[in-house]
Amino acid sequence: MDTFTTHADYKSYKMNTPLPFLINISSPFSVSPDNEDANKSCRFDEEFKYILLPLSYTIVCVLGLVLNSVALWMFLTKMRPWNASTVYMFHLALSDMLYVLSLPTLIYYYANRNHWPFGVVLCKAVRFLFYANLYCSILFLTCISVHRYMGICHPIRSLTLAKPRYAQLVCGLVWAAVTTCLIPNLIFVTTTQRDNDTLCHDTSSPSDFENYVTYSSVVMTLLFGVPFIIIMVCYCLMARALCRPRQISSSQRSKSRMKSIKLITIVLVVFAVSFVPFHITRTIYYTYRVLEADCWILNLVNITYKVTRPLASSNSCLDPILYFLAGDHYRSKLIRAFAKKRATDNLQSPPVKNNELALVYKSPAVQASSDCPK
Repeated sequence: MDTFTTHADYKSYKMNTPLPFLINISSPFSVSPDNEDANKSCRFDEEFKYILLPLSYTIVCVLGLVLNSVALWMFLTKMRPWNASTVYMFHLALSDMLYVLSLPTLIYYYANRNHWPFGVVLCKAVRFLFYANLYCSILFLTCISVHRYMGICHPIRSLTLAKPRYAQLVCGLVWAAVTTCLIPNLIFVTTTQRDNDTLCHDTSSPSDFENYVTYSSVVMTLLFGVPFIIIMVCYCLMARALCRPRQISSSQRSKSRMKSIKLITIVLVVFAVSFVPFHITRTIYYTYRVLEADCWILNLVNITYKVTRPLASSNSCLDPILYFLAGDHYRSKLIRAFAKKRATDNLQSPPVKNNELALVYKSPAVQASSDCPK
């Protein structure tokens, strides 16, 4: 095997060496049948992915399906008429549900060691739904935070602006903006053949990767960076306003303060768990790939990036906690709905002891004994 004293010697050798031979000698890691995200000169050892991703996506799929089904049922049947906050939460739950419904195909894909039998159209749709849910969730959480900020810091102005019809308009603009920004993603994402496997690329084909990184950076700045700054500014101003004395009763102030604190806590937890780690590791990973870092560095960064992907999906399970703890009347109406259902079930199922007593009373022997003189 050839040895190289400098990185420049290696790059010169790489430019003048046929690619198949270069792939065979360049990586110290075991070669896996998949690596849609690897440089041509480096393949990763990704055995962990075939256990981690199917397992984590299955958990997210089951929990997300149950929690968001309950949330949508509540919003559509128990929470009407909607206020502005409910409108934003409904669209957030709808976004989560659409993504959760796409997870079974990804579970099969990774459990089958990166073999995609569903065609290029469904591959594009599934990858689109991941990023659509990611950025719609960020923007809807931003809308909820701004709405709560207006109610705390500008209560008079919020009476005019925080109306349900305006919230519906804002939600329509969010869906339109995210869809428009992700149209290039539909073009970049494709399937390719490697050995006997069909790969569904999460990014793009290797030849278009640098263009994809440029596009992805712009989208991340617009749909993650800017909303995150807005949320942090709103929460700082809310915290300052909540510390000031108000000319209202202590019970009202305490209730409003607790609801706002819950909202701030939950949204920050969602960002800390789901959104921030994913975007940081993805940015580092893309940067090292463009800079053609050493293979062992790429392998390490790839592992951290793949670990944060399920965390990015976990927002579909974390968002329903927001509805329960910080939603307007959501918790009380949910408890009331289940309590009413339980009471209805109890009325429809009379106690067994009453039936037994009735049967005993109707028994001829018992009736005859009761007719006997005492």
